[in-house]
Amino acid sequence: MAQLTEPVAYPGPRHSSTPQRRTRRLRAGGAGQQNKGGPLAYLFLIVATLVSLFPLYWTVVAASRTDTELVTPPTPLLPGSHLIDNLKIVWDQVDMTKALINSTIVAGCVALSTVLFSTLAGFAFAKLRFRGRNALLTIVVATMTIPPQLTVIPLYQIITNVGWVGHLQSVILPSLVAAFGVFFMRQFLSEALPIELIEAARVDGAHSLRIIWHVVFPVARPAMAVLGMLVFVQSWNDFFWPFIALSQQNPTVQVALAGVGSGNHQIDHAVVVCAALVATLPLLLVFAVLGRQIVSGITAGAVKS
Repeated sequence: MAQLTEPVAYPGPRHSSTPQRRTRRLRAGGAGQQNKGGPLAYLFLIVATLVSLFPLYWTVVAASRTDTELVTPPTPLLPGSHLIDNLKIVWDQVDMTKALINSTIVAGCVALSTVLFSTLAGFAFAKLRFRGRNALLTIVVATMTIPPQLTVIPLYQIITNVGWVGHLQSVILPSLVAAFGVFFMRQFLSEALPIELIEAARVDGAHSLRIIWHVVFPVARPAMAVLGMLVFVQSWNDFFWPFIALSQQNPTVQVALAGVGSGNHQIDHAVVVCAALVATLPLLLVFAVLGRQIVSGITAGAVKS
């Protein structure tokens, strides 16, 4: 009678790896490993953060001090107790509430219109075929080389003829679209929007407006968020043209800042810095609310499937 023997385990291929060996290779730096920052990386990030936040901290310190404390050595490095007093002086010298509202209206309208028109024009230059497309794009890009100072006189003549001097539309309408925004959206849509999506939508019977709403806008959302933030900040901080077109009776924030702290033929630096802090806080608030969405949108737009 034959003797039963235990089955012999097949050793398998010589180069087969067990889960333990694969784990050791990943820990040693193989594919799929998540890189971790060392102490030097954290130290560098902490230093960079502190250096970036120091100007904002110093603005708070200067805004809460008096002008005498700022110019008398040693320079104060801690916040003082005069912030409320300086704020009252700012509001007494200029109508800062109206200036903040005007800047919000101007920056919001300019950002929305620039994002909308730049996305439409960028889609046309990126995916539509029409005669003279390259020549028109070249002209649009070439306009970025024109200094804005050259357009001040004819633009002021136009708003004077239509009676818009001192009104917000004189600042909004000339900035409804920007050549940079058109070029920015064109470059993004050229890579991020496959032509197959547009052709599939046309096969399904979608017209151009429906394609733009359901195909172009969802794909362009990350770039639209970035462009909107850039244009909003640029419009909020714009001083040159609003200072010419508007007045202290109907100012934006930057125009109002020009009339702060100059009473009695002497500049009160603490009051000026306090007004600048007031002008900066709305931008910080906007970024605090929308910053996560913008960063996540950039990340989503950068990942290719």
